[in-house]
Amino acid sequence: MTIKAVVFDAYGTLYDVQSVADITEEIFPGYGEIITQVWRIKQLEYTWLRSLMGHYQDFAAVTRDSLAYTLKCLGLEYDDASFARIMEKYLHLDLYPDAMLALEAMAEKKLAILSNGSPEMLNALARNSGLRPMLDAVISVDTNRIFKPAPQAYSLIESTLKIPPDEVLFISSNPWDVCGAKSFGLNVAWIERVTPEAMALACLESDMLPPLTMFKALRTQMDELGFQPDYRIRALSELPALISGK
Repeated sequence: MTIKAVVFDAYGTLYDVQSVADITEEIFPGYGEIITQVWRIKQLEYTWLRSLMGHYQDFAAVTRDSLAYTLKCLGLEYDDASFARIMEKYLHLDLYPDAMLALEAMAEKKLAILSNGSPEMLNALARNSGLRPMLDAVISVDTNRIFKPAPQAYSLIESTLKIPPDEVLFISSNPWDVCGAKSFGLNVAWIERVTPEAMALACLESDMLPPLTMFKALRTQMDELGFQPDYRIRALSELPALISGK
């Protein structure tokens, strides 16, 4: 393959969305993990619902609304300051440990993010994590006002980088995003952080599945949508070798 650009999803791919649990557990002891799981599920659900309904609001609004839903659903009372602290963590999510070195090793390629995140959220996150100087572009779906996996979202890669889909490798750990990108015509690598074998074993370990296991069952396994990634990797650290063909 001839790859001129490597484009990354942000949330769950470069950045660990579950790192927000540090704050949610501090504010709501004993509820930190379940908050992060429900919040992420509803956050994604709201992007799809708003796209289908034709009533777009940016990812900052979606993230606020899904957090409000989660806290109300769990019967947790909060004040404005606590809510703001949790939201602020989305601007300081933890990078996956191998992200920085992987991008440094591919510096000869055009590197970019394509994310559902709003421009303000993404730019702050890239800046706060130290990743921004390594990126040629931080692309938000906000430009076309529709969320991934809509084709109009992935079309922003070519219009921004001026590189056609067949010369782009798109990276995501989110199965629905992988299917959307492949449907659009991009070369796609899926970061398979939870194998089917590990998932099956986790489901057998307890009669009652803990929140994290249920989340993994719903969000980490490849979807049955008729599209498969071109490449399966286990970590970002495998990308430089994949790109170089080694």
